[in-house]
Amino acid sequence: MEAFYKTHEYLLTHTEAAVRRQLMDEINWDDRLIGIKGTRGVGKTTFLIQYAQEQRRNDRSCLYINMNNFYFQGHSLTAFADEFVRRGGRTLLVDQVFKIPEWSRQLRTCYERFPKLQIIFTGSSVMRLKDENPILNGIVTPYNLRGFSFREFLNLQAGTRLPSYRLEDILTRHEMIARQILPSVNPMQYFQDYLHHGFYPFFLEKRNFAENLLKTMNMMMEVDILLIQQIELKYLLKLKKLLYLLASNGHRSPNVSWLADEIGLSRATVMNYIKYLADARLINLVYKEGDEFPKKPARVLLHNPNLAYSIYPVKADEDDVAEMFFVNSLWKDHLVGKGTSAETLLIDNTHQFTVMASKLPTRMNPGMYYAVGKKEKGRDNVIPLWMFGLLY
Repeated sequence: MEAFYKTHEYLLTHTEAAVRRQLMDEINWDDRLIGIKGTRGVGKTTFLIQYAQEQRRNDRSCLYINMNNFYFQGHSLTAFADEFVRRGGRTLLVDQVFKIPEWSRQLRTCYERFPKLQIIFTGSSVMRLKDENPILNGIVTPYNLRGFSFREFLNLQAGTRLPSYRLEDILTRHEMIARQILPSVNPMQYFQDYLHHGFYPFFLEKRNFAENLLKTMNMMMEVDILLIQQIELKYLLKLKKLLYLLASNGHRSPNVSWLADEIGLSRATVMNYIKYLADARLINLVYKEGDEFPKKPARVLLHNPNLAYSIYPVKADEDDVAEMFFVNSLWKDHLVGKGTSAETLLIDNTHQFTVMASKLPTRMNPGMYYAVGKKEKGRDNVIPLWMFGLLY
């Protein structure tokens, strides 16, 4: 136990969070069992430590533990929590909980056996919590930690303190918002950098970002998907090939029969693998209004633009990158669906959008919003694309 306390103290002293994440203010920290899901590389460990730092939890009532520690190959989380509570522990920060067997049942046992203990745990975005997990349903409050928004990236790189905005504010007040922001910073000077490498916080590390991202993507498939979904290792290469084919096929509805033939799997398995890739936050699925999995999606996009620049030799098309950014920015709090045509998107079943990197169409539709990449400021229904990065 002393070794864990020493690690906790070391991390609190030596961890410096570059950005205070907005999720910190969205969580109800009074809940007894809090689950924080997120794709690999978005900073879940740092988030836990940042919480302990903000609460000044450097006494022995709070403890950070990582389930990667070999100690938990011979000791259960329940037994550890019992010892922690007997030593006066009140808050246990459990990182990568899915690395231990029967993690759901162990969390449930801790919840029921130690009523004065709060557990805040992190795990993969592929994990099932609440409604999809009957063992934890009714006792866990789940949250999602996302990668950096463009607002968070801009505040970090430019030293600004831009607030987040609601979608309705951007739609109705984007000209006024631009007038408030542009005198102090030009977001376009930072936008391409964000598209290339700004979503994952590890761009701050002194390592090759592209190589680090490729390693992270492989870990998402090799660990998050295969381990949690209990897929045999022999299917890993098929899963990787599926991601590559989806990335190189553009933003269109997938031809499932062709994919099945190319990979050598059944149509049903291909559809399941597509869902797993979406759960791992490697792709985003866009459906027609009223449709959902297991129906075939109307569009498949890489989850964020950083991924597009990492999959060689797939060329990162400017319009595709613009659409990836838009969909990923809206995905946190809004429903993103297929619009009235193959090139448009429907947001919250209400707002029609056309997203493009630069040129506006010759004929403008007054009932359509246009999110345009290479614009500092817009007018009426033409809105700068970067502004949608202020949503969180």
